[in-house]
Amino acid sequence: MNAVTQTRDTAATTTAREPALLPPVDVVEDATGITLYADLPGVPRENLHLRVEGDQLMLEAEMALALPQALQPQHAEVQLSRYRRGFTLSKELDAEKVSAELSQGVLRVRIPKAEHAQPRKIAVQVA
Repeated sequence: MNAVTQTRDTAATTTAREPALLPPVDVVEDATGITLYADLPGVPRENLHLRVEGDQLMLEAEMALALPQALQPQHAEVQLSRYRRGFTLSKELDAEKVSAELSQGVLRVRIPKAEHAQPRKIAVQVA
C-alpha cells in the first residue's frame, strides 16, 4: 500500500473540529491504480463530501438515520453521526481523475495511476 497513506485531518473547516467516526476502509492496488472501499452505513449521497486538496484526499459524511417521531433509543452504541477520514496520495496517482460511487452504504473511490507510473510495454528491435 505505497500509493496512499492515512493522514490526520488538518482541514480548517468547523466540521473538522467536531468529533467524528473513522470509517473502515479497504485499499486495493492494481497495476493501473488504487480503489478505496469505505463503509458508510446510513449516509445519503447529499451528505457525502469527497475532495482532493493538493496531495490530500478528504472524506466527510453525515448519517441521516430517521427515527419515528416521539421515539427515543433505549441503547445507542454509535452516538456520533459524522464520519471523517483523510489520506495522503502519492505522486504516482492522478488526483485529477478520481471517481467515486456510493452503493448500499459502501463508497468506492477509484484513483488511477498517473501516466508516468503506468506499466508500459517496450518494443524490442531486432538488429
